[in-house]
Amino acid sequence: MNMEFKRKLPIPMDVKEMYPLNAGVAQTVKTKTEELKAIFAGKSDRIVLIIGPCSADREDSVLDYLCRLAQIQEKVKDKIMIVPRVYTNKPRTTGDGYKGLVHQPDPGSGPDLFKGIIATRELHIRAVGETGLICADEMLYPENYKYVDDLLGYVAVGARSVEDQQHRLTASAVDCPVGMKNPTSGDLTVMMNAIMTAQHRHDFIYRGWEGRSGGNAYAHAILRGYVDRQGVTHPNYHYETLLYLADLYDKWELLNPAVVVDCNHSNSGKDPLKQPGILEEVLHSCRYDPRLKKMVKGFMVESYIEDGNQPVGGGIYGKSITDACLGWEKSERLILDAAGAL
Repeated sequence: MNMEFKRKLPIPMDVKEMYPLNAGVAQTVKTKTEELKAIFAGKSDRIVLIIGPCSADREDSVLDYLCRLAQIQEKVKDKIMIVPRVYTNKPRTTGDGYKGLVHQPDPGSGPDLFKGIIATRELHIRAVGETGLICADEMLYPENYKYVDDLLGYVAVGARSVEDQQHRLTASAVDCPVGMKNPTSGDLTVMMNAIMTAQHRHDFIYRGWEGRSGGNAYAHAILRGYVDRQGVTHPNYHYETLLYLADLYDKWELLNPAVVVDCNHSNSGKDPLKQPGILEEVLHSCRYDPRLKKMVKGFMVESYIEDGNQPVGGGIYGKSITDACLGWEKSERLILDAAGAL
């Protein structure tokens, strides 16, 4: 291989022994994950709001933001379950750019995956311990999931990963709800195939082991919009697409039919200021059609302390260094308005 093997990384079990969970964090993860499963199973009428930065680039501002979410969670807890986005892996379409905390714990320095693994686990431990909330992360690298599998309450499989067999099989072994995004092409049958795969048991190789998964009954759809052959973005959160997805669920006879609407990415044309309007429209569709109200379980929103984004090294505290985000004041209003509309 044309590759330099720099060092052998510790296995997840060793990292967990170095950075264990205390009893309080472990209990929070267990209790809150069961609450989240109840929503996706239709046993709770609350909606899920998966909200936070495009990428968790630095510990101080991310925890500052998460503590603000924890305060507003108390105000809306009867209507909304907030699940903070603590995304420590950042997919790059061309492979260039900041790849997330696990690659670069210091965005201004070079890659250091050992420090990145430790920084990722420490951030997730602090996030749960200091806020009482369970967090979401993207499963960009399936083998890395074991480093934080005892901490996460929600896992997302991205648009570029959803067709990959290892992602689908690993999702079938995850103990919490897993959202499968539609691919960038927008083909919903690809997403449905991924959900079906994740909901079944499988024998496969994982981290050098022959393993058998138990199947994930809470694997579900995430609609994030799509890009056509000319590179133009198109939304897929409108009433007609939601109704089509409901029909697909009926046809495929999958467990716990559910969808989370991603309010950014191609649904907004990467304009974060459009996210409140998208959420409002979907809630209106749900009020109009009982089938959609039953199927739509929540939303994803990219949000941080400051509006917009900046280059790496831009120096503005709480402003995204990847995709543009909705600032805190607008995000707070979005959460309160959503609770009021439910």
